[in-house]
Amino acid sequence: MNKLLIICGPTATGKTKLGIDLAKKFNGEIISADSRQVYRGMDIGTGKDDLKTWLIDVAKPDFRFNVADYKKYADIAIEDILSRNKLPIIVGGTGFYIKAVTEGIETIGVEPDWELRAKLANYRINELRIVLEKIDPKRWQKMNESDRQNPRRLVRAIEIAQNKKQNTKYLPCSPRGVAGRPAGKIQNTKKDTLFIGLTSPYKFLYQRIDRRVEARVEAGLEEEIRSLLKKGYTWENSALGTTLAYNEWRPYFENQKNKEEVIKKWKFDEHGYARRQMTWFRKQPKINWFDINKQNFQEEVEKKVGNWYS
Repeated sequence: MNKLLIICGPTATGKTKLGIDLAKKFNGEIISADSRQVYRGMDIGTGKDDLKTWLIDVAKPDFRFNVADYKKYADIAIEDILSRNKLPIIVGGTGFYIKAVTEGIETIGVEPDWELRAKLANYRINELRIVLEKIDPKRWQKMNESDRQNPRRLVRAIEIAQNKKQNTKYLPCSPRGVAGRPAGKIQNTKKDTLFIGLTSPYKFLYQRIDRRVEARVEAGLEEEIRSLLKKGYTWENSALGTTLAYNEWRPYFENQKNKEEVIKKWKFDEHGYARRQMTWFRKQPKINWFDINKQNFQEEVEKKVGNWYS
């Protein structure tokens, strides 16, 4: 058995529920592909389930977990699951993580240059463009318009251009805990992979997102954030300041916005995140798409998976 099932798509489409159902039906285990659920203590805002899932709670909020970390531990999880004659099922909406596992990424082992990132932190988008175009014009030409408008991706491109020599250090690690980072070019082992994508018209997707935001507020997200701050995590030194559903609350805790304003902004940001996810996944030609608003869509998914799995 050398099969790998991927369930992907934008937020709030029910990927986890489908993954659980398929895991039960096809003797599988779930590996989370959510860049936010890796952090311990950040549970309500990231929508963690009680299900025992690989790649959840593997890092403290002040650890800079990246795609190289994810690939290393996901590969370990996949091989462990396969060794027990079970089906590994990657479930999540972080497209870059999924791409790293299924295709490999040549620059995945280029370590972050925190000194350079600090230097570029106050650069405007246009200034970052000028820097990248000057030091690596070919990379600039390959970037799409979305990437050119994204300061984080521009900084990463500059970082890669200035770090051609890759770090070759390897530190010990485990699939459920972070003890060190892999480095260097990381290759993927080819699997018989099936991609299932869940989608929905934006009108209905936004409604689902809004209901979920309200449910997470009711579940106690404010207190969860307050608890993390009391433990010494800050907006600057942890994932609180960069994670959707958490960073929107910073103005509230700093007495700059009320709760209603925070929730409105959070919903707006979630809508934008869903659109960016769809933009990413729509460019991936291997995905088999299913509309969650279509009656009996799950039966169609199960039939598709069953034919492939057998």
